[in-house]
Amino acid sequence: MLDLDFSARIRALRATYADIAAVTDLPRLEREIVELEEQAAAPDLWDDPAAAQKVTSGLSHRQAQVRKLRAVESRLDDLEVLIELAQEADDADSAQEAADELVALEKLVQDLEVQTMLSGEYDERAAVVTIRSGAGGDDATDFAEILLRMYLRWAEQHGYSTKVLDTSYAEGAGIKSATFEIDAPYAFGTLSVEAGTHRLARISPFGSADKRQTSFAGVEVIPLLEEATAVDIPENDIRVDVFRSSGPGGQSVNTTDSAVRITHLPTGIVISMQNEKSQIQNRAAAMRLLQTRLLLLQKEQEAAKKKELAGSVTASWGDQIRSYFLYGQQLVKDLRTGHESSQPDAVFDGDLDGFIAAGIRWRSLSKNDA
Repeated sequence: MLDLDFSARIRALRATYADIAAVTDLPRLEREIVELEEQAAAPDLWDDPAAAQKVTSGLSHRQAQVRKLRAVESRLDDLEVLIELAQEADDADSAQEAADELVALEKLVQDLEVQTMLSGEYDERAAVVTIRSGAGGDDATDFAEILLRMYLRWAEQHGYSTKVLDTSYAEGAGIKSATFEIDAPYAFGTLSVEAGTHRLARISPFGSADKRQTSFAGVEVIPLLEEATAVDIPENDIRVDVFRSSGPGGQSVNTTDSAVRITHLPTGIVISMQNEKSQIQNRAAAMRLLQTRLLLLQKEQEAAKKKELAGSVTASWGDQIRSYFLYGQQLVKDLRTGHESSQPDAVFDGDLDGFIAAGIRWRSLSKNDA
């Protein structure tokens, strides 16, 4: 007779799931879905595209949350049935299937539990991520492109919608910078722990001396804010340049000057946008992102002033957050949490959940200790 005594682990899963459902407030989410579905069905919904986008995005995010939570509940029920059938039939294959499903559910519930730690003002919003190459020449621009693919692969594996908004290609390998959007519930709260400087150490593929090369790339993560339109930007505070969108090697991928670069003169913030087909669409998207950055800058300045008045000298995380070693030892290590992986290829292919979860827990504990 097969030994399938998973009862203690299943009880623990159900208890954790119940806590998650309580914190998430499933009934509230379901009420909001009904309200948003009524708004989405209105015939004049798209008379105001910005409001319509807010309604449809909010509906999609809430539906995804509820589906994920309800799926866990259903899979737990199915697992108990599978275990019972495997025991009755003394079926080793069914027993292995049940064991595998239990491990998968434990991972899924753990991820959901981490999400309950995301309670920041903007944590539930979509994210806009910018990656910039740093010191290290061709290795740095190549590293920036590797990180871009890493995050896009992570989003793809989770079924999250992504849109690359702007890419600046390097003359040699890789990219100087890239900005992309991830539209998913809690995308900002989840990915905000990835912000900072990432360091790559490897034998350079671009040199002939087979020497170790260290290069850097910076990751910036900001929330996508609908209310950013409330920020007033006088026309004389910006400079707008238009140019042709371009791909790798400088080849033109657009025969009109549709790409837009907006420079905010008082702060020096520069926003480029070339994802949309028309100059008008790119300008509108660039202005929206500029407004978001200015709103966040304003809030950062207010928070810094409060700390100054309170005499706070709390240390920040530090700029360099993670190192990737591709010579000798094969290792990726987070310098804040100590979380590491000996499979850098898997990490670069989007296997980031362990690092992200460790970062969220670390941040949560840091806040509690503060």
